[in-house]
Amino acid sequence: MIPLSSYLTIVLIAALFSYTSFAVYSTSTHEHNFLQCLYTHSHNSTSISKLVFTKTNSSYSSILQFSTQNLRFATNKTPKPLAIITPQEVSHIQTIIACSRNHGLQVRIRSGGHDFEGRSYVSEVPFVIIDLTNFREIKIDVENRSAWVQSGATIGELYYKISLKSRNLAFPAGACPTVGVGGHISGGGYGTMVRKFGLAADNVIDAQIIDVKGRFFDREAMGEDLFWAIKGGGGASFGVIISWKIKLVQVPSIVTVFNVPKTLEQNLTKLVHKWQYVASKIDENMYIGVILQRVNSESNSTTVQALFQSLFLGGVDKLIPLMGEKFPELGLVREDCIEMSWIESVLNHYGFPKGESHEVLLKRTKASKDIFKVKSDFVKVHIPEIGLQGIWPMFYEDGAKDAFMYLFPYGGIMDNISESEIPFPHRNGNLYLVQYQAHWHEVEKMKFNWIRKLYSNMEPFVSKSPRGAYINYRDLEIGVNNINGYTSYKQASVWGVKYFKNNFKRLAKVKTRVDPLNFFRNEQSIPSRFTKRGKLNVLL
Repeated sequence: MIPLSSYLTIVLIAALFSYTSFAVYSTSTHEHNFLQCLYTHSHNSTSISKLVFTKTNSSYSSILQFSTQNLRFATNKTPKPLAIITPQEVSHIQTIIACSRNHGLQVRIRSGGHDFEGRSYVSEVPFVIIDLTNFREIKIDVENRSAWVQSGATIGELYYKISLKSRNLAFPAGACPTVGVGGHISGGGYGTMVRKFGLAADNVIDAQIIDVKGRFFDREAMGEDLFWAIKGGGGASFGVIISWKIKLVQVPSIVTVFNVPKTLEQNLTKLVHKWQYVASKIDENMYIGVILQRVNSESNSTTVQALFQSLFLGGVDKLIPLMGEKFPELGLVREDCIEMSWIESVLNHYGFPKGESHEVLLKRTKASKDIFKVKSDFVKVHIPEIGLQGIWPMFYEDGAKDAFMYLFPYGGIMDNISESEIPFPHRNGNLYLVQYQAHWHEVEKMKFNWIRKLYSNMEPFVSKSPRGAYINYRDLEIGVNNINGYTSYKQASVWGVKYFKNNFKRLAKVKTRVDPLNFFRNEQSIPSRFTKRGKLNVLL
């Protein structure tokens, strides 16, 4: 007679084997049916087959990892897509959407792979990736100061193409050249010229999108509500954005940059405190950001450093008197400053060595990758000196070895744009944005304790009701949707109002109209107003 304990063990093993077999069968069936659909409904099945990479394909891993910018999501435990498709035509994307819907698969849309929580290439349920690497066309119209740029292009590629056409045209987007245009603009997108020209999304004048039904729309066809929503509301919630028409901005032939480091021993606290009163109020042609980090001093002891980084849209002869009037405490002198072209300032701000070829902007992936976690805040009231002094000790703790705080000033034109102009609401009254970063080189050493503690300690000094956050610095710790099931508007509001404030309600209404059954979804996608019973939630 078999002992009860042995019998239960046998039953458990059989059950696990049965479940595993079913899961494998279910996954393989999903994949088989999806691929059959894809090849059957493509106008050229041979053509699209060369753009489909499944786990049995020798290029699958390299293509998946190429645009995986955060190695936190490159482990063996990270869920992998059933297939990666790199479409070359609009019809390919339309077929992928239709087949994914018909066979119960989710899609992830990846342009540059810089989603800080990996949501453009990771899902906990069966999914495929639409990788837009082949949608990179850029057309510059110098005469009309505009450009069409496809979503798969990087910011670096866009900057480079603009610089080939004109020394005096630019686009006000971010600093990291490997970031994909699609994700950057659809989340708002800011850079060193934000105080002069606003966000990247503020400078969009048209767009092209494929919706859940596979329909191809430009601005006129999609309507102003949807056009409003994709300019900062997270485009992946509404469809696949193919391209953007952007307004290029006028910049002088010569701009000026400086990078001035100051440590605690060099009056850092008083300088950062004064910076808060200057950076958002100074001439809108001036950007002065601050990077806070732990460094070794000249005496080889550990200290805290603030790096004051600047871009001035003008020459040094105008910059020095301006700084002497508004921020004399920094002690800026002519020798600290370098005059250059705008495109050279892009390379300088990202940290490329002097004299680096502009073609380095064409590289689609960073020279080195690591594991990181990011959080964000907005500051509306100046932090007192005693508050700053309470922050510095955290940089001496173990978790701060490869950690940073970025302080990015707003003001200028940002104060004059309505909170509801586009979904990005953090405008007038915000002095600066804070980004917290923690980095690790090994998964085993990854601990979020330090960045969570710093975020918690900053609570008294940042925006409240809601505590604001920036969607392009995605942080799943502030709230998530149910990825495989119904998510109420109330549940999604936990994170939604932090990113979008009152604009979140309008985003949900647009979502309900264009994607009522919530096909385009992830852990922080805009929810549909339909209830789990399929009825419209009129209380929203």
